[in-house]
Amino acid sequence: MVEYPTSEKIVEFNILALSIIKVKKADQPKLINTYAIPLILKGCQELKGDVYDKAIFLLKGIIQHHPFASGNRRTAFIVTKDFLTLNGLPWKIPDEPGQARALQGVRENYYSIEEIRGWLKNGKIRTFER
Repeated sequence: MVEYPTSEKIVEFNILALSIIKVKKADQPKLINTYAIPLILKGCQELKGDVYDKAIFLLKGIIQHHPFASGNRRTAFIVTKDFLTLNGLPWKIPDEPGQARALQGVRENYYSIEEIRGWLKNGKIRTFER
């Protein structure tokens, strides 16, 4: 049985992300789209596929639906890591600032679903280039 985060947990991860990973002085933990998180979670739960498919849905959903004023990519990264580990899968992506470029690529639909799956499984993805 797959375990999912709650809306409250995702909001907590946004607060955590902004307190640990400071990028801008103006960063503030604020939910600006109250409908996005429940819709992302519902879509994730209803999605046919394995845990990786659902993790990709969570990652892309949080990044692309932009529910928070700040830290959407950082929050998505933490939520995805928590989701995979909670469901017994290893996390191989290094926790380092360099991953921000890959997250920007996810935001801009630069990567295919297969590439994101490979990143989540193996920790490696081609360099994002504009």
